[in-house]
Amino acid sequence: MNKINPKKLLNSKWTAVAPMNREKHFIVAEIEFDEDDMVVSCCIEAVMSKRCTPINWHDLKDDSSWVHGWK
Repeated sequence: MNKINPKKLLNSKWTAVAPMNREKHFIVAEIEFDEDDMVVSCCIEAVMSKRCTPINWHDLKDDSSWVHGWK
């Protein structure tokens, strides 16, 4: 289980364990908080194609799918 601090999530780097559309390196490009500092939405951007994909930020905690950093 990857530990994630929502305050440090923006611009963090992630590697997909199973590449999606031949893309495996991602950066958290957008994150939106509500008035209680809870994450409302999160978007990851593929490094190679610059394609942005919305994601549930809790999915990044699953170490069978995501590795923190670029590996």
